[in-house]
Amino acid sequence: MSALFAKHQDLLNKALDACAQRYAWSGWPESPSSKIHGEEKPAAGQAQFESLLGQDFPLAQPAEVGRVGEEVSPYTGEPLGVRYPKVDPEALFTAINEARPSWAAASPEARVGVCLEILQRCGEQLFENAHATMHTSGQSYVMAFAGSGANALDRGLEALAYAHKAMQDVPATARWERQFGRDGVASLDKRYRLVPRGIGVVICCATFPLWNTYPALCASLATGNPVVLKPHPAATLPVAMVARACREVLAEAGFDPNLVTLAADTRAAPATLPLIQHPDTAIIDFTGSPRFGSWLEQNCPGKQVYTETAGCNSVVLESTDDLLATARAIAHSLCQASAQMCTSVQNIHIPAAGVRVAGEVVPQAAVAAAICVAVDHWLADPRAAATLCGTLFDPTVQANVDRYRTLAAADGRILRDSAPYENPGFPLARTATPLVIAASEADRAWYREEVFGPVSFIIANADADACLRDATGNARDCGAITSHVYSTDPVFLARAVDAYHAAGASVACNLTGMPINFAAAYSDFHVTGLNPAGNACLADLAFVSNRFRIVQTKFMGLAPANA
Repeated sequence: MSALFAKHQDLLNKALDACAQRYAWSGWPESPSSKIHGEEKPAAGQAQFESLLGQDFPLAQPAEVGRVGEEVSPYTGEPLGVRYPKVDPEALFTAINEARPSWAAASPEARVGVCLEILQRCGEQLFENAHATMHTSGQSYVMAFAGSGANALDRGLEALAYAHKAMQDVPATARWERQFGRDGVASLDKRYRLVPRGIGVVICCATFPLWNTYPALCASLATGNPVVLKPHPAATLPVAMVARACREVLAEAGFDPNLVTLAADTRAAPATLPLIQHPDTAIIDFTGSPRFGSWLEQNCPGKQVYTETAGCNSVVLESTDDLLATARAIAHSLCQASAQMCTSVQNIHIPAAGVRVAGEVVPQAAVAAAICVAVDHWLADPRAAATLCGTLFDPTVQANVDRYRTLAAADGRILRDSAPYENPGFPLARTATPLVIAASEADRAWYREEVFGPVSFIIANADADACLRDATGNARDCGAITSHVYSTDPVFLARAVDAYHAAGASVACNLTGMPINFAAAYSDFHVTGLNPAGNACLADLAFVSNRFRIVQTKFMGLAPANA
């Protein structure tokens, strides 16, 4: 057993058990509170982040042909000034290929052990990472610590647990005997070898830069595949920190650090296509826009492509016993991370005749107003609003809001207007509160696509069944990662669950008193792969099992010692 595997075996075993039992558990602290960590760790993390600003990031890689960096903090409006290695893809792949054989020959336990150490090393920089994520992706400090810190690490550990399980399911050797007619018994020694597919390229997301980075990294690296991390130009620093930790751990473990590399780029000169179209690229992991995700799925023959994109996340509100709690649950999703999450609610379907609330029908307009009031409830305290909403990661998000405001204002459809909110700690922060628009099925061109950012639609459908048809049709045709139904009618709930499942979408029923955007590692299967919002799931065996293949050798008689 490798030393690193033994060191972290208890953590891996706990993750395997959590995946099997699907209970709530995290391997890392989800809160940055000084009451938990003391004052020293948070202060040290901030100091470490600030020490990186305005200079070359400390990462020595082969094939470097210059330095690039164009990150601007959405909180301060100031450039971070961090410069990262710009690499020549052809020379980079040459160096990676030199590292491949020894990694492929290493035991699965050795590779899993290295990945466990990488996750632990990244866990030690949670505070530093929180500031890096905050000042690139626009998340609040608390969200960055949890969502791109502990929760993302858990998703990585979850994928690693499945990779370990998939490899453990293949025995190294077997003895096979069978009678063939009168010729006697044939006895064979069989050897099974796990062969990695090749180099994996991970295309990272701007708003949650490590959400797919950790799972894709662990799934590919553990199964023997080198990994190139391609961050978004607006959010490179969090990914660079992971790349640095990976390279340090690999070198300390006696492996070539070029098994994990960073390929930073700019918007003007993107590196994505040269990386993914290189003949040695065998695996592509992507989180981001539905348009590019769909292009990857259709235009990368011979490569294993895993996508998580977005869709028309919906709520169907048929009835409820507590309109206040229901409205606040929905409104929380509209505010959280300024609706820049793949789980953010966009389309809220309400019967035109209204909603039954504790046996009484409340008109549709009153229900819509209750949701808008609930948004204002979450924004009433500036400090709490800053923690919940964060900032807009990029000016294009504000352009999205402005476009839909103009469309809706022309017809008097604005139910709640968007406006900047004042962030107490950052007066120059780029902020916008939710824009809520009244719609009907005549406006399907507006809401049958992802509108990235704090824009949502309250859609008046003819009745509850029409709400369900519209919402599930959108999920089937346009994609959905999260779906919600609120109903006190068990017959309608059962019909709704069947309709969403038939559309290839998961659904949550009557969630209140918790962030409804939350996707729990080890318990929630995130993305089904059955609708256009993505073809991969975080995490299941399918996410890892096709990153390696199995070759075998059969011996009759004495087998060579090194077979």
